[in-house]
Amino acid sequence: MIVVRLSGGLGNQLFQYAAGRCLSVACHTELVLDLSWYKNTPASNTPRQYELVNFSIVARLAKAKEEHTFRLYTHRILSRLPFMPRPWRLYRESGFDFDDKFMGIKDNTYLDGYWQSYKYFEPVAQTVRSELSPLLAPSALDRVVGEKIRQTQSVSVHVRRGDYVTLKSAAKVHGASPLDYYHAALRTMKSKVANPSFFVFSDDMLWARENLEFPGPVVFVSHNGPATAFQDLRLMSECHHHVIANSSFSWWAAWLNPRQDKCVIAPKKWFMDERMTASLTPVDWLRL
Repeated sequence: MIVVRLSGGLGNQLFQYAAGRCLSVACHTELVLDLSWYKNTPASNTPRQYELVNFSIVARLAKAKEEHTFRLYTHRILSRLPFMPRPWRLYRESGFDFDDKFMGIKDNTYLDGYWQSYKYFEPVAQTVRSELSPLLAPSALDRVVGEKIRQTQSVSVHVRRGDYVTLKSAAKVHGASPLDYYHAALRTMKSKVANPSFFVFSDDMLWARENLEFPGPVVFVSHNGPATAFQDLRLMSECHHHVIANSSFSWWAAWLNPRQDKCVIAPKKWFMDERMTASLTPVDWLRL
């Protein structure tokens, strides 16, 4: 089996699932999801819920007994003891750029990391796209917005603030993309797309309304809450083009859009410390 330790919100879960799914296919083995992080979330992290239940993923959840065993074998001290049996190999992410050794990982491996690069699942891209279609049909309001999206040269604009602003630990690592980035991204999108219509998705819609100026018609999409974030993900992915935040959530919305002619603009500065993220985005995405 390939075991993936899930953590974080929906975007992180999607990266972790996709990387694990790629290895499970390569190794012809089952994928198991360890949800123990959600039962004992560190105080410095934003509490989250397991959200992959909303998709037709091919994986099973770890049993309680398995979770206990995983905790023993992945503990940073206990895992080093020479007398501890090792039924699984522990493979921890070493950095935020693509790890060339990843594709050589064998069966019976426990993955601990974020795996935020399209390269971790590029060999099974079509499989991942098909499995990440929401199980629940769009709501009535989703259908109304979706129709507007399909009738225009739609551009999704994601403004991610929330704990990037209010939680000290998240602000230190991520920080919200600055207003200058959005101004530049919207100007660039206007220069590349004829008659764009903008669809705004945000966890701080008041800030977006008060601070952003759009060079075209705009719709603020605010009817979905945290429990139906997967519906917003679907609506964003149906847009023709994308201005994303330094957010794995809007990264996935842009990546799930299968159009070959899409224009995707992403912030060059993904983390506050400007750590290496060269392999984060596909080569045809524009980073500003």
